[in-house]
Amino acid sequence: MHKSIEIDEKIFQDAVKFYGSIFGIPPLASKIYAYLLFDYEKVGITFDEFVEVLSASKSSVSTSISLLLNAELIIDHNKMDERRRYFFINEEYKKIRFEKIVKKMQVELKLLDDFNNFKKSKDQEYNERIEAYKALLNKNIENIQESLNKL
Repeated sequence: MHKSIEIDEKIFQDAVKFYGSIFGIPPLASKIYAYLLFDYEKVGITFDEFVEVLSASKSSVSTSISLLLNAELIIDHNKMDERRRYFFINEEYKKIRFEKIVKKMQVELKLLDDFNNFKKSKDQEYNERIEAYKALLNKNIENIQESLNKL
């Protein structure tokens, strides 16, 4: 079997390292994700191609694909006339990722308010720093939501 896509080895290695750390995924899952990034034509990559190209066991590839599917980083499709599944980058993940970031910032804002209400600090400098931090969080939430609306 040959590769159905062309990759640049340096970009591939950089992507493996970057996405592995960003998503907190194991090396093989990161390699699968990075490999799919090179599928510009959206032809899809089969399970067998991952096993061959990445020189990994079927069980390891299967586990990594399951992890990526559960994390919504990739999607799969079956073609009408074939039994094989084809895997693709989930184009919606960019939106999903930033929605999760916004949610985490909103949760942090609520926690800051809860702590502040509990503590009732009289330290003006501390209160100013907390308010500046909350303003930063709110501005980032606003910016991200504005950008998400454009996606």
